[in-house]
Amino acid sequence: MTGEGEIPEVDASVDSMDAQDLKERLDGGERTTILDVRATSEFEEWHVDDEAAEVENVPYFEFLDGVDEEMLARVPEADPLVVVCAKGGSSEYVAGQLEAAGRNAVNLAGGMNGWASVYERHEVSRYDGEGRLFQYQRPSSGCLSYLVVGDEAAVVDPLRAFADRYLADAADLGVDLAYAVDTHVHADHVSGVRELAAEGAEAVVPAPAVARGIEFDVEFTAVEDGDTLSVGGVPVDVVHTPGHTTGMTSYLVDGSALLSGDGLFTESVARPDLEEGDVGAPDAARQLHETLHGNVLALPDDTVVAPGHFGPAAEPVGDDTYSARLGDLRESLALLSMGRDAFVEHVLADMPPRPANYEEIIAVNLGREDADDDTAFELELGPNNCAATADAGGDD
Repeated sequence: MTGEGEIPEVDASVDSMDAQDLKERLDGGERTTILDVRATSEFEEWHVDDEAAEVENVPYFEFLDGVDEEMLARVPEADPLVVVCAKGGSSEYVAGQLEAAGRNAVNLAGGMNGWASVYERHEVSRYDGEGRLFQYQRPSSGCLSYLVVGDEAAVVDPLRAFADRYLADAADLGVDLAYAVDTHVHADHVSGVRELAAEGAEAVVPAPAVARGIEFDVEFTAVEDGDTLSVGGVPVDVVHTPGHTTGMTSYLVDGSALLSGDGLFTESVARPDLEEGDVGAPDAARQLHETLHGNVLALPDDTVVAPGHFGPAAEPVGDDTYSARLGDLRESLALLSMGRDAFVEHVLADMPPRPANYEEIIAVNLGREDADDDTAFELELGPNNCAATADAGGDD
């Protein structure tokens, strides 16, 4: 495949659409046809995934000999057709070829890297504790982070790529960012806790995660089950919820919202194999079942569950957040009513591929390996795949 530095020129004017415009178009339910011109292997691993999007894949190199009638027959017709590649170069060439052939094609500026830079904030309106709670959403990967705001702020599960965003948002809300908190050692994205600590926030990690060999170059606080952080007058209780990892920890914000990390999602539960691999997965799945029944389902039904990820099966609620009442999840997720053996069998039965580069991401998040900003961004591109398969036997 010709590299983006060797892309030939085409004599046609090409319009572009940026990733935020595409997101707003999809959010509005406007049917959008996307032509992804990356290699098929890259496309199958990760692409724009939305109910309003029809996505087709024809690799870029197939356009190098020009666009004839046979090629046009393979390319979907749309007004406009949005063409996307990795960084925006190859897709610009293809869009130009299609424009020259009479099709209405636009280039997605920045490509899938631009799509991975879309980051949105929504307030969790059903949270009824002290202060305010905001959810950050990265649609390209389904990663969710949170900003707890009282007289000061804490960000939970920050992404390194958006460290400046949290600081700016806290300032816009008139508070200082006092804490940067992780729920566990992440395998799907590079944590921003250390970057925010370098800017004055207190880094907070679960004490059990320290046993995995954290080697941070900044000071950090290790919190235990039963501890409480005070975020500008907002109490945040530490709840150890192992299963996804041994150190997995949730944070109960003023008794109203459980920031459940990767333990419980609105459409499934955690996968148990990213720390101990296939050998340790059965024991981790049994521990997850115990955690859910002993620590999570013991909470009141009106507790808002605010997870660390959302997948294709998840639906946002009225405030545009991916959250749910615990009582509703009891009814909608069959996994939560299964006995331990059936639960373990189902969780282990059909797990998705592990997140891309997960071993290297874990090493970076432990502080054992270094990665500059560009490398960190590239490492985490793609789906998070931190959940077990979508719940079987539920309502979907």
